[in-house]
Amino acid sequence: MKNTIEEIAWISRIVLFNDERAFGKLLDRYHPLVRRLMLAQTGGDEDLSDDLTQEVFIKVWLNIRSFSMKSRFSTWIYRIATNEAFNFLRKQKLRTIFSLNSSDSILVRKLEQDAYFNGDKLQTELQKAIIRLPEKQRIVFNLRYFEEMKYEDISEITGTSVGALKASYHHAYNKVKEEIQKSF
Repeated sequence: MKNTIEEIAWISRIVLFNDERAFGKLLDRYHPLVRRLMLAQTGGDEDLSDDLTQEVFIKVWLNIRSFSMKSRFSTWIYRIATNEAFNFLRKQKLRTIFSLNSSDSILVRKLEQDAYFNGDKLQTELQKAIIRLPEKQRIVFNLRYFEEMKYEDISEITGTSVGALKASYHHAYNKVKEEIQKSF
């Protein structure tokens, strides 16, 4: 899939005229997708997901002139978003090195204590299992399972070979399945 004519026009207006309305159009189109990815990476923490999503779009605005149109714009945004998610997960791990709690257990506790999360037991166990995945597997799992992205697109976003992504997804899927089966 190539960039749409609308996207090309919006990007051109942003680059040439710093057109904030055109950026708003891109934001309207891609904000829900990026936020959903961030929600998945943060275990459903809405405030944190909003902060990370905002960081992604600040980086998009600041770096849009470097977008070369050789790839799809959606891929470029997802690359920025996954890098932001990796950075968040790394920072979480660094923080937990100096504390008694692991970042995974902190995210699980937030999920369990979230008054707005109204998922049933299966949904809760699924989110807990995903949170416990290693960072790379978590991102690959979320992009493939929830976003239904093709391996080729995930490869372009993450810079990882399709074969390695398939293996990573397979391992993640099996870990999630095993975690859920233990819960029931």
